[in-house]
Amino acid sequence: MPDYVLAIDQGTTSSRAMVFDHSGKVVSTGQLEHDQIFPQPGWVEHNPDQIWNNVREAVGLALTRANVTYTDIAAVGITNQRETAVVWDKTTGKPVYNAIVWQDTRTQPIVEELGGAAGADKYKAIVGLPLATYFSGPKVKWILDNVPGTREAAERGDLLFGNTDAWVLWNMTGGVDGGVHVTDVTNASRTMLMDLDTLSWREDIAADMGIPLSMLPEIRSSSEVYGPGRPGGLLPGVPIAGILGDQQAATFGQACFEVGTAKNTYGTGNFMLLNTGTEKVPSKNGLLTTVCYKIGDQEARYALEGSIAVTGSLVQWLRDNLGILSDAPDVEWMARKVENNGGAYFVPAFSGLFAPTGGRTPAVRSSGSPGTSTRTTSRARPWRPWRSRRARCWRPCVPTPASSSPSSRSTAAWWPTSCSCSSRPTSSAWTSCGPSSPRRRRSAPPTRPASPSGSGPASRT
Repeated sequence: MPDYVLAIDQGTTSSRAMVFDHSGKVVSTGQLEHDQIFPQPGWVEHNPDQIWNNVREAVGLALTRANVTYTDIAAVGITNQRETAVVWDKTTGKPVYNAIVWQDTRTQPIVEELGGAAGADKYKAIVGLPLATYFSGPKVKWILDNVPGTREAAERGDLLFGNTDAWVLWNMTGGVDGGVHVTDVTNASRTMLMDLDTLSWREDIAADMGIPLSMLPEIRSSSEVYGPGRPGGLLPGVPIAGILGDQQAATFGQACFEVGTAKNTYGTGNFMLLNTGTEKVPSKNGLLTTVCYKIGDQEARYALEGSIAVTGSLVQWLRDNLGILSDAPDVEWMARKVENNGGAYFVPAFSGLFAPTGGRTPAVRSSGSPGTSTRTTSRARPWRPWRSRRARCWRPCVPTPASSSPSSRSTAAWWPTSCSCSSRPTSSAWTSCGPSSPRRRRSAPPTRPASPSGSGPASRT
């Protein structure tokens, strides 16, 4: 009997595979970064073929390091960067264009045109999302409008679309030889094309964006068997039985199953999700209404979400764009070489501010040492999510019994009472899940071993 499960995490900066045993312990990991492609300012792309190759290699690494084979794997689950759009030819298996990443802002003219006189909230009551460059639908429209021959191929029924979960699943289950074209409700809810009430595609919205319904994957729950691994692959016959968008997967993994429980995770970006149960709760403060998860035939659970596009990827920016770092983990070592931020804070708005942000915006000066630059960047990651209006707009939205989460920590002392969401609570009993206002700790700058030359970070082997 198989004793392990395999998780595939297709993320914004890398693809990772992890083998878990029955107790949930990590047995092994394989991980590879993929290229970040910036053709123009504001454009962010990934190579879908490179992503698929990296997924396969990561799976191979994880299996090898765990000293197991596909016969030891009971099932596979997929989590993925959301909103990153891939369009490919189902007859050749080749992408017609690079994946347009969720951080990309090229579709701003499209979302303005779609909104027209109705503005950004034109579809929000249906899909839970404002018209924005963040989501997948306008990205698909851009590809069909700008890549020669794609509009005609789409009308012929030759093209498929999906976020990266659908791209990975289709390839894992056979690709051109019978690959399964499926997504789950959490990923579908990030396209601007799915009705949150019916959990089905909206033909009228797809028509507004010029997207044929034949391109769209079948919407399924987050937990069911979608299909077996392809013959000849590393996981032949192994059931692929779970899909969740990465932030919903983190919410589920942090056991936020009850109404009013929430998580805030730090990765490429920062994302806070709060479980609202089976009720779809709208917000007037810029929070997103989205699907949290759906287990088999059970009712879907919804969530409110606040998003920040760039936090952890700031470190990658310091390394790859500015050349201040040679290795990402050196950010803390270099940051602690200086005593303070020099009065500066870095506000990561490369793809816009995303979450509602109020008050003054601190700015980074052009002068300063590499240590100051890395320190302001490092401290920006936790500073903005918890000090921004995003973190303060949750409490008036969802009433919860005080006993719903015994381990939760109350943050009532710093939640304001002026947030005006369209769904007002009728109960005065509240709890919240997650950390309260961050506590400052002082520690002496660490001493790093000297490199062979006597300065800088120690070499790594």
